[in-house]
Amino acid sequence: MTEQHRTPTRSELLYERAKLVLPGGVSRNTVLRKPHPAYADTAEGFNVTDIEGVTRVDFANNMASLIHGHAHPAVVDAVTEQLAKGTAYTLATEVEVDFAEHLCGRNSAFDMVRFVNSGTEAVMGCIKAARAFTGRPMIAKVEGAYHGAYDYAEVSQTATPATWGDPEHPASVPVAHGTPARALADVVVLPFNDPKTAVEILDRHSDELACVLVDVMPHRVGLVPATGEFVEALREWADRHGALLVFDEVITFRSGFGGAQEWYGIAPDLTAMGKLIGGGFPIGALAGRREVMSVMNPLATDVRFPHSGTFSANPVTMRAGLTAMELFDRDAVEKVNRLATRARSGIEDAIAEAGVPVCVTGGGSMLRVHMKAKPPRDYREAYATARETEMLRIVLDHMFDEGFILINTCSVAMSTAMGERQVDDLVEALLAGFRRIEALT
Repeated sequence: MTEQHRTPTRSELLYERAKLVLPGGVSRNTVLRKPHPAYADTAEGFNVTDIEGVTRVDFANNMASLIHGHAHPAVVDAVTEQLAKGTAYTLATEVEVDFAEHLCGRNSAFDMVRFVNSGTEAVMGCIKAARAFTGRPMIAKVEGAYHGAYDYAEVSQTATPATWGDPEHPASVPVAHGTPARALADVVVLPFNDPKTAVEILDRHSDELACVLVDVMPHRVGLVPATGEFVEALREWADRHGALLVFDEVITFRSGFGGAQEWYGIAPDLTAMGKLIGGGFPIGALAGRREVMSVMNPLATDVRFPHSGTFSANPVTMRAGLTAMELFDRDAVEKVNRLATRARSGIEDAIAEAGVPVCVTGGGSMLRVHMKAKPPRDYREAYATARETEMLRIVLDHMFDEGFILINTCSVAMSTAMGERQVDDLVEALLAGFRRIEALT
């Protein structure tokens, strides 16, 4: 059958419809593929089957949010039971209290919790709470770090060599066209894992900064853990100047029972969470010390940060999240972290066997493969050249064709549904992918 007379697939036809009603045919840029997205039909455990009947092993886990994989029976049962009782009310629920108690029990830095509906909202809430607590307008954040879609939090998230400025004075670069100049002026950009330069930059704004926002293993900066010296320097600077230290653990909370902050023994004033704590449903949460969280207390005589949300703490998400997090006990944390360690070791061996200039980074239950010979130390080193981008495309397309779904940076997030067999299959497929890029190296 010639290409001209070939019957279009269901996915092709669906994408033609989608492009008429969705910008680019999608609601999330991360699902876009050439020539069209794959459309999910069913999923269970570590497998996803698309509408063409192709089943793939899912190492993306919805951008690291599905810690137990797809359709975990306990989560399904909890949600199904709740659906029959109602999905949302203009009333409080007992499960909201249960879940808040559970999260506070996982981390001694969490005195109180407020639930929202996404990681973006959680970060936004932390920034607004920090401003309300300190009375200051500005924030500081790491260059290249992704913190969601809030104007201030997204600054310099997509900086390029043409826009990022001097490394000693990183520029505040907008993501969205039309971002107010005032928003850019209120964000101080710091180099990652360079405590000396970071402190020098912070010192120029010591009386204006409400908080320092940091992800201790920022995905877009390279998925490299922050050094202890860097985190300690930020904590000490914030204490010295009356600013707050805010951790974005929307992605990294999966790294330890109480989050990746356990790696450092340093307590932030506020922590933003999301993704895995929702059990597969939209969620965000901000948690922290009582004095700071009290700016949101509607019973206070001076309410500094009034806050609400129609679907915040809805019982479906609360049931799913509490069930998922109760299952994510210390043994489960250790299991997924051990799988990631096995994968990183295996990938390093595959890189050596293929003889390609590739490296692997990560921590906890995540990893990222870079088309670079040495692990990047910051966003500028992690930034991909045109050749590296082409190498990445080849590897990702190869993996997808071989039946593996990865995050589009060639990153992996483990789930408890997986075992050593899935990890070893991943490594074997990556080795074949590395051999396909030898001609470009």
